[in-house]
Amino acid sequence: MTGTMLQQDEPRRPQFLTTREVADLLRVKERKVYDLAAADEIPHRRITGKLLFPAEEIHAWIDGTGSKATRERPDVLAGSHDPLLDWAVRASGCGLATLCNGSRDGLTRFEEGKAALAGIHIPEDTGWNVASAAGLGVTNAVLVAWAIRQRGLLISPESARSIRSVGDLEGKRVALRQPGAGAALLFSSLLAEAGVDEDKLAGPKGHAHTEGEAAAAVAAGDADAALGIEAMARQYKLGFLPLVEESFDLLIDRRSYFTEPCQQLLAFAHTQDFVEKAEALGGYRLEVLGSVRWLSP
Repeated sequence: MTGTMLQQDEPRRPQFLTTREVADLLRVKERKVYDLAAADEIPHRRITGKLLFPAEEIHAWIDGTGSKATRERPDVLAGSHDPLLDWAVRASGCGLATLCNGSRDGLTRFEEGKAALAGIHIPEDTGWNVASAAGLGVTNAVLVAWAIRQRGLLISPESARSIRSVGDLEGKRVALRQPGAGAALLFSSLLAEAGVDEDKLAGPKGHAHTEGEAAAAVAAGDADAALGIEAMARQYKLGFLPLVEESFDLLIDRRSYFTEPCQQLLAFAHTQDFVEKAEALGGYRLEVLGSVRWLSP
């Protein structure tokens, strides 16, 4: 009876700690706690404008058993560039910051907890993206389909007659994407199948870091061709030789999925304005939009 009463009277451990409580726990000044939170180096939440710290995650962080996946992720969309996605982020007013430097870079940033979402289109032996996402070993993540895109060769008007296949690229000037980009991985595979030595391709110095940069290089006459998507061929009035249909997916942190920026973007993707924009750009199929392609453990 007494034991039961004592157990009931024990104070409950708070779910969240204040900045002062965390400072006392770490034996540092409150300013240091604010600096740790600003650098995303300590688990924290912003609730109704107030900075709070999940007690369990803080203790796990101190013990060294916490993981980067438990930290609050910044509202950043990393990974590969997609014109439709880029437009939707702006048009929806969702507030996501974009940092597009290729699919592999997006996966790295997602794994490190530096992005809430990552856009990827990585060719695999049996499809696209799923094995790459699963191979990260992250938890609390979901791979959601964004669109199926038509990808092929963007060809300058002057080269339309001489480039009718990947094999015809030998000796031509080709704008290449940066290492780690999904397009670069696919292009290497297509060149190998066609028996073309990638190292012997000519072209502009440096790499194109977005779909737009690759198309612009061809349109400006700096390259005869580039691997790109149909939407860019239309925009820059280039020839287009279709080669593959690729899956462009979004790898999303499950906690971030329910935040306002993600929800606003995904809701906008189901509006008529979004559908009409995809049709205007060309080369997109949207029947897969929103479907779950993979769930982490």
